[in-house]
Amino acid sequence: MSKKEKKEKELKDAVQEEVTAEPEIATETEEAQTEAEVISETDPKDAEIADLKDKLLRNMAEFDNYRKRTAKERLDISSDVTAKNLTEFLPVIDNLERALATECSDPNYKKGVELIYESFLTALTNMGVEAIVSDGEQFNPVYHQAVQQVEDDSKEPGTVATTFMKGYKIGEKVLRFAMVTVVK
Repeated sequence: MSKKEKKEKELKDAVQEEVTAEPEIATETEEAQTEAEVISETDPKDAEIADLKDKLLRNMAEFDNYRKRTAKERLDISSDVTAKNLTEFLPVIDNLERALATECSDPNYKKGVELIYESFLTALTNMGVEAIVSDGEQFNPVYHQAVQQVEDDSKEPGTVATTFMKGYKIGEKVLRFAMVTVVK
């Protein structure tokens, strides 16, 4: 688990913990309100104190809700921005794969491209990006985009025959769907 994933998990846990702790503040607010009603009948200063105490507890509850909401929004925005930025790098990986598939007369040049490709894949893997496995798998519209159907008696219907373009995901969020050919 990368540092970023750990940080996101800690933030999710903190938000969940805060969400479960909310009833305590609501109970305190209700108690202060009933206390204010009882005191208002006896002493005006006590009533004012109880009223201020009630307002303070309500402000605390509002602030707590605001803090939880912004933490959740921050987490959502963070994952969306990460996914958007990583999507911009996917054409680079496609081009490196094309370069590796091309015949080359200079073995050192080809080895250099392989090293760049491997380091780029390692960097993406460290960020949590995974390639979507397609060839020979059952077609799944969550991860695959069918661009063509073919007849193939050697494979069962609904399986992926070939992959035109690799797909990638980060966690369960799809960065790019795999473009595939599906058996009829």
